Amino acid sequence: MADKPKILIIGTADTKADELVYLKSRVEKAGGVALVMDVGVLGDPPFTPEFSKHDVAEAAGTTNAEIIALGGEHEAMVCQAAGASALAAKLQDNGTIDGMLAIGGSMATDLALEVADALPLGTPKFVISTIASSALIPPERLPVDVMMLLWPGGLYGLNSVSRSVLSQGAGAVVGAVAGRELPAADRPLIGMTSLGSSTLKYMLHLKPEIEARGFELAVFHTTGLGGRAMESLARKGAFAAVLDFSLVEVSDHVFGSVISAGPDRLEGAGSSSVPQIVAPGGVTLVDLATWRDPPEQFADREIHIHNRFIACAKLTADERVQAAEAIANKVMKANGPTAFIMPLQGIDEWDKEGGPFRDEEGLESFAAAIRSLVRQPVRLVEIDAHINDKAFADTVLSIFDEWLEDGTISRG
Repeated sequence: MADKPKILIIGTADTKADELVYLKSRVEKAGGVALVMDVGVLGDPPFTPEFSKHDVAEAAGTTNAEIIALGGEHEAMVCQAAGASALAAKLQDNGTIDGMLAIGGSMATDLALEVADALPLGTPKFVISTIASSALIPPERLPVDVMMLLWPGGLYGLNSVSRSVLSQGAGAVVGAVAGRELPAADRPLIGMTSLGSSTLKYMLHLKPEIEARGFELAVFHTTGLGGRAMESLARKGAFAAVLDFSLVEVSDHVFGSVISAGPDRLEGAGSSSVPQIVAPGGVTLVDLATWRDPPEQFADREIHIHNRFIACAKLTADERVQAAEAIANKVMKANGPTAFIMPLQGIDEWDKEGGPFRDEEGLESFAAAIRSLVRQPVRLVEIDAHINDKAFADTVLSIFDEWLEDGTISRG
């Protein structure tokens, strides 16, 4: 058993007994050890799970009877989710489980995502759900490394369609545990945000320099879930510092874009006192879905087609001021050391001289708003350069090295 992947299977055993028993058999056939956690509330299962609904309630600091007495299915499941998360985290900490596999509809998926979020990065987390990839699930609810499978034909009872998906999920989680390479802890980790190198190029200069200083660099693509992942890790203290240079997700959220990392983007590092250097990369535009008609607000704008997923509309000078205000308000709430670099010659490749989004008035309006709102203890550094110039990377490294020398950024 010690050498076999130990998988926690989560579901409501009173309504999904056949499915859970089937999953247990498939995990075992794939070479794993299956441990079932019953997160149901009302009924009693026809089999004995390794962790009962009473164990889950106890982990939440209550009893099953008290959960039932709450009187509402939402209230009961929120309490059950807290217990399941606490119990799963304890099981992972003491080596009882190596991965999790949850099944369910909307309510059990809600619970499963909370449990997945309680488990550390590197622990395989699979959720087989009837609402996988649905717009019902906001980006901020998705844990950094969760893997979801749609459960077609799985609302009630086993059939050939649902067995196909369940068996794949069982094999996938066992294989993920067996084949995983856990995040290394040999070097402190730096989190950086960016768009692709055709738009923001500073990572090409900074990656070798950061690594030469003894750190590992992880770059997050700011297309919604990338920024959400970075924020989640920052809140959990995963980073020695954050280099947050692509803030387009903040402006996207301000203007109602479908591409959003949630309302708390640019707040994770600051709320956790993680040292952060910030710059407004990409805040010349709003991202739109190419495959949808643009919102009425942007219907009369020139639309730049990036690819078949993402299109962009240029922000007006007034909209850039709105974006600057939102960014400055978030930065000023930071509890930890924060520096803001304002490149006065442009903030993405498209707003260079001759570029499609060049707008000197808009850029100056943005810079003026930042200048008026970013104050001590946040350090404001204005540079007469473009964000893609080497001068920007050199300025970043100057602050980084200063913080290394005075101990603001720790080597471990």
